[in-house]
Amino acid sequence: MQYKYYIVDVFSRSPFGGNQLAVLPEATGISSEGMQRIAREFNFGETTFVLPPQNAANSRQVRIFSPRAELPFAGHPTVGTACALVMGGRVGSGETHRLILEEGVGPVAVDVEKRDGVFNGTLTLGGKPERNDETPALGDLAAVLSLEPQAVTHATFASMGLPFCFVQLTSREAVDRAIIDKSAWSKHLAKAWSPNVFFFAGETRDGGALYARMSAPALGIEEDPATGSACAALVGALAANPDFQGEQYRLSIVQGVAMGRRSEIEARAHKVDGVVMSVSVGGATAYVASGDIEVPRGFLS
Repeated sequence: MQYKYYIVDVFSRSPFGGNQLAVLPEATGISSEGMQRIAREFNFGETTFVLPPQNAANSRQVRIFSPRAELPFAGHPTVGTACALVMGGRVGSGETHRLILEEGVGPVAVDVEKRDGVFNGTLTLGGKPERNDETPALGDLAAVLSLEPQAVTHATFASMGLPFCFVQLTSREAVDRAIIDKSAWSKHLAKAWSPNVFFFAGETRDGGALYARMSAPALGIEEDPATGSACAALVGALAANPDFQGEQYRLSIVQGVAMGRRSEIEARAHKVDGVVMSVSVGGATAYVASGDIEVPRGFLS
């Protein structure tokens, strides 16, 4: 049976940048095993499968698969799926849209707007980030990244649905030079609270700009050109610091440069009475292609 698909590049204003995403906008009838096989066939960081909502008040249900596993939430697939549905004319007309997508973490709101011919999507998650203070030693994380110990200045675990180990480095040059040592990763991170490592350099104050890379070997992702879920968790974790007394904490993140797929991500945390109430992550999405994929009967439910 044939199913329609779209390919979009998320967190990029033009094709062939950002993070690739395949979207099946009408995926009813495909089994979970079939979805996993299709995700492995596209072999992008993630592939999404759009289904009718379980709650009629919401827009769609969305299942997200990496080449190896289903994910409860991921940033660029959420933003990209919403933009793809708008691009394909599947959610009504107009220049602005608010979609409520049912995901493994619950309903996720995504606002899509077309500005100067470019589709922009911003997801918003309620609540504060989940934290875990038992991070590996900085020297061990330096070994994971094949760097000298002095190149690592700070590390923390945080999650807004998908957990990450955040490692702050001394410079952009160190970020570019880092290489995942699989033996050290297996020893120090594979069984940690999060095996996914997001390493970055830059200014972490409100309004700061970061330069980042991300690797998730356990998910079959050697390197990710844009990681919205990580940016959401990081901005939420930084905003939660008691030293920050403001209401809006903003970060601009550039990722994927070393891969030749520059991504630009805007992240924001909203704080009330010293407590993080929500985080938002957004950026542009570019249309690349569409087509049909043949799904064998053995992978239909």
